[in-house]
Amino acid sequence: MQTVLALASGGLIGLVLGLVGGGGSILAVPLLVYVVGIGSPHAAIGTAAVAVTANALASLIGHARAGRVKWRCASVFALAGVVGAALGAELGKAVDGKRLLALFGVLMIGVGLSMFRKRRTAEAPDVRLTRDSAAMLLPRLVPIGLGVGLAAGFFGIGGGFLIVPGLILATAMPLSIAIGTSLVVVTALGLTTASSYAVSGLIDWRITALLIVGGILGTLGGIAAGRLLAARKGLLERLFAVIVIGVGLYVVASSL
Repeated sequence: MQTVLALASGGLIGLVLGLVGGGGSILAVPLLVYVVGIGSPHAAIGTAAVAVTANALASLIGHARAGRVKWRCASVFALAGVVGAALGAELGKAVDGKRLLALFGVLMIGVGLSMFRKRRTAEAPDVRLTRDSAAMLLPRLVPIGLGVGLAAGFFGIGGGFLIVPGLILATAMPLSIAIGTSLVVVTALGLTTASSYAVSGLIDWRITALLIVGGILGTLGGIAAGRLLAARKGLLERLFAVIVIGVGLYVVASSL
């Protein structure tokens, strides 16, 4: 039964990632704790980090082939984020498991509420990080990347829901480009967090493999469904926001 639940949880994470371009990872830890049955919140975070990294990499390949990745912006954001993720992972391991889950639930509620806010219109559809634009873009990319990485490492999440608005805020790139570019950062941050937890022996590798298999299948299905439901993407995002808030409330209540 745990095998089936792990595959289904991975499929759900991948489906959300493919449909709305991010956010699936924030469901990973609650799914592992409350559905799959991993007893340790820290082990759930470490396991989720590996699975999220693999799923993000699989999704990145498709976006890169479609030309929706700004590699230079992603590289700077990711380098700053890796530093933050390494620090955040060490901080997260030092916090009591139940308290960490409660904080995670609060984060989920905040993220869900933020998803109801309208995104500002992009102003630079062909943004590029060059010598001329570096003076304007680097002071935005580096601190935002560091802050997002800190949160991603602390909670063991990919952080796509933070990276996408962070990239738009720093560069004004269009949403579709920000989604593809964010997957480079998600992969880098996830790898950093996963490495930290692996060194501490806080990863269930069997469950990880099942999550990855389910996630890849879910991502493929999500991308295909996303094409069919493109006109209703806003509705899908709002529905997902409601789910995130609901799960967050449950996590907080259970932890307290």
